[in-house]
Amino acid sequence: MQGRAVMIDIEAHFGRERRTISYRDLSRIIEAEDIVIEPGDFVCLHTGFGQVLVDSRGQATSEQLESCASLDGRDPDLQDWITRSGLVALIADNFAVESLPARPDHGHRCAMLPLHEHCLFRLGVYLGELWYLSELAHALRSLGRTRFLLTAPPLRLPGAVGSPVTPVGTI
Repeated sequence: MQGRAVMIDIEAHFGRERRTISYRDLSRIIEAEDIVIEPGDFVCLHTGFGQVLVDSRGQATSEQLESCASLDGRDPDLQDWITRSGLVALIADNFAVESLPARPDHGHRCAMLPLHEHCLFRLGVYLGELWYLSELAHALRSLGRTRFLLTAPPLRLPGAVGSPVTPVGTI
């Protein structure tokens, strides 16, 4: 994978407090930062969770593992925005991009990870999880930028369905 990417720095707006991010929250950040997302973009969500893991040196506490923001996968406005935006990948530095487990949808049968269902199965939008984005997010912020070139080659595994990547952001 290679293409234009956009960083949305959620940590800069909400800190590392555990919270679920709705479309409304995300759109406020996008507007405040004057971020433009175009069809074909890779959208990266920096929550600070990757840095929490690095700082824990493999000894993360349950409190640390429950920190930082994640998307509300059940938010229909968020799902609609993903569809309309034309983005090709949604990448985050947390466990699942969306809150895990998702908030209950009482009285309805539904996916445990609704954003995964929406992105992967309905749209073919890639999801990237547990990417370390902190240094890149801070560098972009110091330059007053949100856009960069993302190169993320997969391992060469003929016939494989998924693969870890080794992402590189070029500013």
